[in-house]
Amino acid sequence: MRHVPLVGRAPSPVTKGEGDYHPGPWQLPVTGGILPAYVGENINWWQLGYDPVDMSGSSAMVEAALSAYSQTVAMCPGDHWRLNTKKGRDRVTTSALSRILRKPNLYQTISDFMLALTRSLFLDGNAYALALRNDRYEIDELHLMSPRQSAPQVVRSTGDVFYRLGGNDVMERLGEVLVPQRDVLHVRLHPSRRYPFPLIGASPIEAAASDIAAGNAMLKQQINFYMNQARPSAVLSTDLQLDKDQVQALRDRWNEQVRGLQQGGTPILTAGLKVQPWAIGAKDAELAEIMKLSGQNIALAYRIPLALLGLGGTGVTSTEALMQQWIATGLGFALNHIEEAFGLLFQLKGQPEEYLEFETNALLRSAFKDRIDALARGVQGGILAPNEAREREGLDNVEFGDEPRVQQQVVPLSAAGAIPAAPGPGAPPSVSGAPTALLAKPDEKKPSEPPASPVEGKGHDDNVQREVRNILRAASRIGRRRSA
Repeated sequence: MRHVPLVGRAPSPVTKGEGDYHPGPWQLPVTGGILPAYVGENINWWQLGYDPVDMSGSSAMVEAALSAYSQTVAMCPGDHWRLNTKKGRDRVTTSALSRILRKPNLYQTISDFMLALTRSLFLDGNAYALALRNDRYEIDELHLMSPRQSAPQVVRSTGDVFYRLGGNDVMERLGEVLVPQRDVLHVRLHPSRRYPFPLIGASPIEAAASDIAAGNAMLKQQINFYMNQARPSAVLSTDLQLDKDQVQALRDRWNEQVRGLQQGGTPILTAGLKVQPWAIGAKDAELAEIMKLSGQNIALAYRIPLALLGLGGTGVTSTEALMQQWIATGLGFALNHIEEAFGLLFQLKGQPEEYLEFETNALLRSAFKDRIDALARGVQGGILAPNEAREREGLDNVEFGDEPRVQQQVVPLSAAGAIPAAPGPGAPPSVSGAPTALLAKPDEKKPSEPPASPVEGKGHDDNVQREVRNILRAASRIGRRRSA
């Protein structure tokens, strides 16, 4: 009897192909930009005067968000870690991943590579890199590719994934290549509606497209407004009836005194003319607040604390608290997402056995006080050895500094019952917790204790004072005898 797998009997789900209709907003992969839903609904949108929303960083707030992520990730050094037999971890320095983290290719540093990779990730939603292998089949080089000229492709009959890569001018000798998934580093954000789902990521700019378009429209309107000089700073008014020639003559005389080489001159008004400054309307006063709100929405889409972009927000007590707030929201996800993509390419086992980790302590390089306080607490609490703390500051190891240490009174709860009780008030003294009887020699007799004073309290104090006065009188008499 032949068994047919159940998965073979399941009907194929109906999926949208590359040429099928998808609801907006629409991303333009070749020319770049996004078409909002209200624009792309018209097939002749360009004839109606609409333009795609530029995603190349023309917005100052978008550029600030992209730079914040890309520059911060490039600051964090990465290391290849592996679990050891003591349940700790060892840094691997001889693997292919560790070599790539030092030098990814011949024309880029690791900082250049991570800077461009992270920018492509948050600008286009995808970052692609081609892996070239050496004779031992180890990954020897990584080359970034343009996300606008690269895309995954799926073989429907087998489900295998291949990548069409292009856009690297340094590697143009290869042309446009088609490589299997195992030779491609693909970092993507949340899946978009583009084919093939879910292998293509979407940029946060798509969620903030309306805010970017509104901010660009307001800025463009203000630029055209001031370029055309549509609103003067002041007007001249009079109660007299002036004809066209008189109005032109007054305008020319006024311009002669306030423009060109005569700028800053003092005009003299006659015939009842008065200067009235042009007041700023309420709508113009609210324009800056509307543009600020648009920038805040972009920052929220990228999950960046407003304080990092200079937009205010809740106050923080230190630089460390601000960075921890960002790591807990957007930056921590970005670092972990890139780490997992590298782990998939280099076939790492994953945490805790084998993984890549970007060190975020480098973000506190300028916060010297916060960094030293954290290391001091780690050493005093027995978490870090002194040499481990010194290594993080780039200092040499010291003798006897490889072992963590704690204070003597810190003991486990299981040993609390073996601690001797405190001696009573009449107990003899001891050395290092040993009884006095064990420390005394066999032939040595215990010295007798002095008899207790029969007088206690206030009477005892009077007796002492009386004896002191007697001693002083006796000393005085001896002194007089010697002088006589």
